[in-house]
Amino acid sequence: MPATLTLYDETTLGEKRAALTLRFDTTRITVRDLIRDRVYNEVWDYNQNKTGIFRGLVQPTDSERQLNGFKLKQARQINWEEQYQKALAAFENNGFVILVGDRQVDDLDTEIEISDQTQVSFLKLIPLVGG
Repeated sequence: MPATLTLYDETTLGEKRAALTLRFDTTRITVRDLIRDRVYNEVWDYNQNKTGIFRGLVQPTDSERQLNGFKLKQARQINWEEQYQKALAAFENNGFVILVGDRQVDDLDTEIEISDQTQVSFLKLIPLVGG
């Protein structure tokens, strides 16, 4: 049975916005699969629309951070597999955390049950200046 899941991006200041809605062919996925599907869809959307600003989970190579995403220094296609590997590394190095409901998941192989009540948030952590 297909399942739909809306992903949210949150900040440590409590700001929250819907980032992406994904559709899955199953009601159970791993955190690894969730990250892969999110990154793939973000890159596909950027490569199709080339809006100038990449709104994604992790910063592409040769780009600058902007208010609402990342601006590539030179227009090009983004490689989703490269972004996926960066996202996995960021997750493993606490660049962001994933909250399912009010519970933090910390293992890529953790399974998530998708239902109408499932809420998944990506909380991006910003390193402190000088720390």
